[in-house]
Amino acid sequence: MNWKNTLFPTGAQPLWTSGDLDGFFGLALDNLIQYLLILGLGMAVLGFPVDLIVGRMLPGAALSLLVGNLFYAWQAQKLSAATGRRDVTALPYGINTVSMFAYVFLVMLPVKLVASGKGYSAHDAAMLAWRVGLAACFVSGLIEFAGSFVAEKVRRATPRAALLSTLSGIAIAFISMDFAMKTFERPLVAFLPLAIILITYFGRVKLPFRIPGGAFAVAMGSISAWLLYALGEPSSPVTSAAVSSAVKTIGFHLPVPVLGDLWEGLTHPLARDFFVPVMLPMGLFNVLGSLQNIESAEAAGDTYPTMPSLAVNGAGSMIAALFGSCYPTTIYIGHPGWKALGARSGYSVLNGVFFTVIALTGLSSLMSAIIPVEAGMAIVLWIGIIITAQAFSAVPRIHAPAVAIGLFPAIAGFGVLVLTSTVTAAGFVAGDQGFAQKVLSNASAFNAAGLHISGLVAISQGFMLTCLVWSAMSVNLIDRRFMQATVWALVGAVASFFGFIHAGFLTPSGGSYVIGWATGAPWAIGYVLCALFIFLIGLWARHSGQTTPPSPDGELTH
Repeated sequence: MNWKNTLFPTGAQPLWTSGDLDGFFGLALDNLIQYLLILGLGMAVLGFPVDLIVGRMLPGAALSLLVGNLFYAWQAQKLSAATGRRDVTALPYGINTVSMFAYVFLVMLPVKLVASGKGYSAHDAAMLAWRVGLAACFVSGLIEFAGSFVAEKVRRATPRAALLSTLSGIAIAFISMDFAMKTFERPLVAFLPLAIILITYFGRVKLPFRIPGGAFAVAMGSISAWLLYALGEPSSPVTSAAVSSAVKTIGFHLPVPVLGDLWEGLTHPLARDFFVPVMLPMGLFNVLGSLQNIESAEAAGDTYPTMPSLAVNGAGSMIAALFGSCYPTTIYIGHPGWKALGARSGYSVLNGVFFTVIALTGLSSLMSAIIPVEAGMAIVLWIGIIITAQAFSAVPRIHAPAVAIGLFPAIAGFGVLVLTSTVTAAGFVAGDQGFAQKVLSNASAFNAAGLHISGLVAISQGFMLTCLVWSAMSVNLIDRRFMQATVWALVGAVASFFGFIHAGFLTPSGGSYVIGWATGAPWAIGYVLCALFIFLIGLWARHSGQTTPPSPDGELTH
């Protein structure tokens, strides 16, 4: 075997282009935010010691990022060599934000609280939470690795509009809206980078000396923040005190296997309590999310094989757990955005190497102290916009309503996040730790105020799968494929019957699943009725000659 040609495919595109720098800034900023969340949530919420986070968790996360980013860069080079194209973009890859929050608030924090209630010391309770978190991360990776062997069949059976619709909902609700709010919260720092991104990315204007737009935006945002600090402006997101504190975390930290801790987490009785309600659905949703992102890449012109893409993704999460990280990795949303920036393979390599270096040297805190998030979030905001636009432009025009219907569950999910955060904040003001839960449990009060909270919970729980089901049903109904639409309605019935969608309740940290036998029976019955009606109408349509599908580029009319 010619190993040189295997590792460096002959005829592939250059490993590095000028667009890779812009792509790197955007992807690196996104991953840097995850690093900051690991630090902030780990210390403030879970009580993890700093040396555990800096010495074990971040190096483990960095190792998983390095392995995955190098693989997806190689995969892009291989595709370039096979097709002769020079515009192949590697799949973006990083820490899974959704799983991060789920495992912090729905696994590790409850474990810590239960352990504390049983008389564990604060340190021992935190360490047990970390070990169960390792188990959750490993199980998530194992599910995705196993799912890689059947995922391609699922992807081919699912309409593109349904796969892209979910991504657009996440992009507009959880990416664009969040960064848009932060942009308008700090206009003196964030407006200028946003203008630079709009000019260089939307207007496609080349800056003097061919300076990359993303790099210039980050530089100008950082300079603005430090100028505000020098002028004594309290709204500046940077301070010299933060830099001084961050310097203390600098050191050399190699990834170290934590097999004993992982095994203890996997075998602890508390871990079993969270397998069905949290770990299993999160693992399945991670498979679904990765499938959607692979479909998004294909819609943008880069067709990658599903099985190895998902298998390496799952392996990355297992590697993270084996070396101390509680946070699964994922194929990121946003491939069409990075592609539009001109990123190819180099941005993925640089991202993996960069985060390995800053994790192994303890520079994560220092980087965040010097470069504020506001300096570069316009790039991520732009990515969210491109993803949403792609969902409509990459499908036949007649399928646009199917994309639109898939936006509602994700928007509802964002609504739940806003609602629970607001009520929790009110509890802080009131000085009552139980205030948030008491309010969230009072559905009649919300109904009286005009907010049907039960419906909000129902549409938001498992919103990725809900979006997929309703969007796929809509595509098949538009195309008059009534039997396929019936099948998708039955998929919704099964998923809701066992509580993977719709069944749940609100907690101060967000929605919580109620998974089990018939926990979502009312919705399951509703789906079965829909399936029965669609099936009968399909028979009538066939009998009356109404099965000819409309023109893909035609207008949807009544």
